[in-house]
Amino acid sequence: MRNAASHLLSLYTWAFLLFMFAPLILMVVASVNDISPPSVTEWRGTTGKWYAFFWMEDAELRADPVLRALDRDRFVGCFENSLVVAAVVVPLALLLGLAGAVMLTRWRSRYNGFLWWVLLSPMLAPGIVLGLSALVFWGSVGMDAGLFTIVMAQVTFIAGYPMLILMARLQRQPVEFEEAALDLGASPFRVFRRITLPFLAPALISAAVIAFMASMENYNTTMFAKGGTCTFATEIGAMARNPNGHPPVINAVGTIIIAITVTAALVHTFLLRREETR
Repeated sequence: MRNAASHLLSLYTWAFLLFMFAPLILMVVASVNDISPPSVTEWRGTTGKWYAFFWMEDAELRADPVLRALDRDRFVGCFENSLVVAAVVVPLALLLGLAGAVMLTRWRSRYNGFLWWVLLSPMLAPGIVLGLSALVFWGSVGMDAGLFTIVMAQVTFIAGYPMLILMARLQRQPVEFEEAALDLGASPFRVFRRITLPFLAPALISAAVIAFMASMENYNTTMFAKGGTCTFATEIGAMARNPNGHPPVINAVGTIIIAITVTAALVHTFLLRREETR
């Protein structure tokens, strides 16, 4: 009976891995196939032009029947907009998340459960609701939809991720350290700067990375708060809705993102193991 259960679990695990990673593998393979729309069943030769789209000469770009239909300057501009938004969203999300984490872990009261629900509710709300709410609210005070409304809409829910990460870290810190420093005459700000903040440093870095990724890939909330501007995610979404099939450039972009993610994960694992050996 145990062997049958073990085989069933192994089968389920392999089926789950296949379900998760097979589309990614097919996307990577299609990113080097010289055909548009992307395909892995019809092979027309290996090419790297879908990657070279971002730096090839204008004359070469106009000569290609597929790439000349794409607006490279707009795509790069949308990517730059995403970087600008993330550069504002990440520090705001860290500050708000840190404030919420400190309040929920250090301020003991009967209202903690209610505050927990209030602070996490934006994470549970549909992205469409958050985007439209930001658009309506800031429009009512005279702010046009654009990068500002995108930032405000994203911060409302992205701040919840750093808060959860920092709360988990703070709950592992002995509160006696802070109490002892206060008893010895240190001010609350000095205690936070010299004891709490250094302890939170690894969690802050992780929270910043997650907030950056959440900002860059966000589509639903950004789509309804962007107005006439664009971001990296919304532009890819617009390209993917092409009735004639999305251009293989999207596959190339996805492959680059996968490569960066895997490389970062391997580097992080290597650094952790090296730290453990010390």
